[in-house]
Amino acid sequence: MRCPYCGEYESKVVDARSFDEGDSIRRRRECLQCNKHFTTFEKVEEIPLFVLKRDGRKQLFDRNKILEGLVRAGEKCQISMQTFQSIVDEAERELRCGDVQEISSDYIGAKILEKLLPVDEVAYVRYVSVFYRYRDIEEFKKELDKVISLRQKKN
Repeated sequence: MRCPYCGEYESKVVDARSFDEGDSIRRRRECLQCNKHFTTFEKVEEIPLFVLKRDGRKQLFDRNKILEGLVRAGEKCQISMQTFQSIVDEAERELRCGDVQEISSDYIGAKILEKLLPVDEVAYVRYVSVFYRYRDIEEFKKELDKVISLRQKKN
């Protein structure tokens, strides 16, 4: 790393700390030429994920779109923003663990739904109704019956 003061390439690490839940490292360095201190940050370069939309388009993965949808689905429920963020974090981590760079929107939606159902059934039903775009009440009723059946199995 080049010193921002004198341009020297040789420096030593004086202190290193992780942050962003271990996703990044902050390093305090000392230039071996001018002895001034400076800070560098190190973060893993993530391979971009692409979402294959139902209409055939390809878009860059945007976690904020998912988060907005979850917040909208759970706006009348008592779910914290931290819970929504945890759902998205966990789903994104699982998506990035795979070897695939192009993931269908249906697969991503199913991942989110899998994580949302145990948190809040009403938010789940609201999210699923928008995600699957039910055309009639019978399709929607089947989904409700599935949620009710899962709840009965839990109890």
